[in-house]
Amino acid sequence: MRVPRDDAGAFDWLLFEQAGVLSWAQATRELTPGKVRHLVATGRWERICRGILRTGGGAVTVDQQRWIAVLAAGEGAVLAGLAAAQAGGLRGRWRYEAVDVLVPFQRQAPDLLRRLPLGMPAVCVRRTRHLPDADRQRGRPDRTTMARSLLDAAQWVRTEDEAQAVLAAGCQQRRVTPAELGATLQRYRRPRRAALLRHTIADLAGGAEALSEIDLVRLCRRHGLPPPELQERRRDSDGRVRYLDAYWRRWRLHVEVDGAHHMEVRHWAADLRRQNRIWIEGDRILRFTAFDLRRRPAEVATQLRAALTAAGWQPKS
Repeated sequence: MRVPRDDAGAFDWLLFEQAGVLSWAQATRELTPGKVRHLVATGRWERICRGILRTGGGAVTVDQQRWIAVLAAGEGAVLAGLAAAQAGGLRGRWRYEAVDVLVPFQRQAPDLLRRLPLGMPAVCVRRTRHLPDADRQRGRPDRTTMARSLLDAAQWVRTEDEAQAVLAAGCQQRRVTPAELGATLQRYRRPRRAALLRHTIADLAGGAEALSEIDLVRLCRRHGLPPPELQERRRDSDGRVRYLDAYWRRWRLHVEVDGAHHMEVRHWAADLRRQNRIWIEGDRILRFTAFDLRRRPAEVATQLRAALTAAGWQPKS
């Protein structure tokens, strides 16, 4: 929507702030019910579902989807989960089937949300007994804080891998810190996947910022190998600052975990040049795919042990 003129009225600013979505109650505070019905009948406004209207036309935008979900859920509702995290700036393509909304526990989910127009994502209204002010954030629309959004999403996604990926992405993108996640988790009473959440936050606090790094730390722990230093900051021979995925400083072993982006030619060539510099400077380097860490952990552990042993590491007896 276009930004209203400086002399625009409060109603125009309301429509702008809510991306052209408003409730029947909001509309009839400014206009007569007859005028609202006329706007709908003439196609200038659209009835999304009972009690929720949209101005203009065209495809429903992501911002409008969020407002529809929160306004239709009623008083006290806030955007939650992945939808709230993305509204707060989380990047990436995340698979979710519904826009999540939290409402006070004593409220029931309105049936009208089950009859949204085709092409719009479903809305999942979740009741909560515990949503302190510390976990709420003002916004357009109001939503849970980034830490609460990510922790909720980690409990609601289908798999544990997805749960870890959500938390890791939030930290990697600097949207939240492990300390904020930990403090928010303590306010939950009985979180789902509690052990997984605690362990993942601990790994993130130790320096892991990607799911592959979390997998590497756990692989080392499981196979009795010394843990690496993660995201090690280092200046190369050209004077440029580099960040190493995992580095065993004492044994000068560097491990690179290749994700999907390493398959692109321009990334591949840059990675080869960086690998050559590491070798020239006297370090050993091993490279694994993220798939190997997950599906062939024993083979990865065997090669890690061999490289560390060759560099002088001796397992504790």
